[in-house]
Amino acid sequence: MATDPAELINRAQAWLAEDPDPETRDELSKLIEAEDTDELAARFAGTLQFGTAGLRGELGAGPMRMNRSVVIRAAAGLAAYLKAQGDGSGLVVIGYDARHKSADFARDTAAVMVGAGLRAAVLPRPLPTPVLAFAIRHLGAVAGVEVTASHNPPRDNGYKVYLGDGSQIVPPADGEIAAEIAAVRSLADVPRPEAGWETLDETVLDAYLARTDAVLTPGSPRDTKVVYTPMHGVGRDTLVAAFARAGFPAPTVVAEQAEPDPDFPTVAFPNPEEPGAMDLAFATARDRGASGVDIVIANDPDADRCAVAVPAPGTPDGWRMLRGDEVGALLAAHLVSKRASGTFATTIVSSQLMSRIAAAASLPYEETLTGFKWLARVDGLRYAFEEALGYCVDPEGVRDKDGITAALLITELAAELKQSGRTLADLLDDLAVDFGLHATDQLSVRVEDLSLIADAMGRLRAQPPAALAGLAVTRADDLTQGTETLPPTDGLRYYLSGSPEAGIEAARVVVRPSGTEPKLKCYLEVVVPVASAEALPEARTKAATALASIKADLSEAAGI
Repeated sequence: MATDPAELINRAQAWLAEDPDPETRDELSKLIEAEDTDELAARFAGTLQFGTAGLRGELGAGPMRMNRSVVIRAAAGLAAYLKAQGDGSGLVVIGYDARHKSADFARDTAAVMVGAGLRAAVLPRPLPTPVLAFAIRHLGAVAGVEVTASHNPPRDNGYKVYLGDGSQIVPPADGEIAAEIAAVRSLADVPRPEAGWETLDETVLDAYLARTDAVLTPGSPRDTKVVYTPMHGVGRDTLVAAFARAGFPAPTVVAEQAEPDPDFPTVAFPNPEEPGAMDLAFATARDRGASGVDIVIANDPDADRCAVAVPAPGTPDGWRMLRGDEVGALLAAHLVSKRASGTFATTIVSSQLMSRIAAAASLPYEETLTGFKWLARVDGLRYAFEEALGYCVDPEGVRDKDGITAALLITELAAELKQSGRTLADLLDDLAVDFGLHATDQLSVRVEDLSLIADAMGRLRAQPPAALAGLAVTRADDLTQGTETLPPTDGLRYYLSGSPEAGIEAARVVVRPSGTEPKLKCYLEVVVPVASAEALPEARTKAATALASIKADLSEAAGI
């Protein structure tokens, strides 16, 4: 790690000499000229780590930022890995979103692949990540790359890698690719021809859209009125086309967020889960009138996630965002009603409600580590979800989360319920009565200094809580050790006893650092038995009280 000012300047000058991008060259030249060693140290303190999420970071010059130099090295490392695996003449498909530099990074990746002797095909324009995941299997590619930072802030971009099975990379592939990246000494050693790759036409998107029909039941009701926001991302055209093919009424698109915009001007963070992100969608729905909208749907900027909101009369917004766990359970119940067969899967941080839904239907059920890179690999997978608004409803078509097909399926469910005078909220009530109210919440802390996350994890390991909210910790799992069914990961899991006095059947807490953002994330769940629909208000009060108390005690124990 370079700390000496002269060494920092030398490293920066060496980087500058081979940087192919005029913008980052200018940026770095000014830092060198100003001898801004603090900023240079931040840029040259190491390298962006290539892991199971690929690469993701802030745009800018230097090895600790996302830029063309970093992407060219990453592409060269991936090409070397593929050649070592015997796939040196295979096809690599490349997709990209509408963020700053995404098109440049996609073009550089294609050039590197062709220069290494592989074939490369680039999607015709910025399109949803699920289209790329579909295209890999559809075209028989040996790998795929999606240039996206998903729902990260505007200053970020990223590089997500898939192998030929259409799933994101997992160990050991990530480590082997990282080693090949580290072996790239100079950009001059990486051939980058000016042409030679294919730019795909609309037929790949047409094939994806044709596949989306498969998630719906022929002849099912389609009368759902939807307000939709693509959150300044790339989902609009694909979702609107999918709705039209399916025969749903055209959704009302939130005008202020309809066009792709890499600056995401109307939201602080382009993530439907973030406070305020759905305000314009709710305002659009209110303008349409209570009888004019059944549900609100949002995609994140690369449209692999899907958020759903339902009417909530008497609340300030008039709408309530459903948690990912709630949408996950609704879709599971819908698929059970369609007599779906195969394994239902979710992650260790998601609600355990689906385990009960699957058991009641005599369906196999599995839990994996966080992320669709793990969920997509479950044997016999039929349906998977994770609480962070990710749903895989057609694993044979897209072995990843897909916000377009999830939107279609939840809209079909809303239409079926509407035909019988019911709503998504009514079905959630039914599930609570049948299986217990599974109430979830999250304690999420964003930090500037990543050491604060490590300190919190260390504090919890050194002094694990004996109880949270008066509920005894009956089992504590340090997931760095792995389990019989899970590989090692940096996480802690606590199972808590029930409390007949508080009306709590059981509770669970999982704590982990985010894999894509500078956050410590704590996932909380309490289960409250519900005797009847009339008992639901009291059950929700008990659950909310318990969750708030667990959150406060956990925050104190972790020192956050």
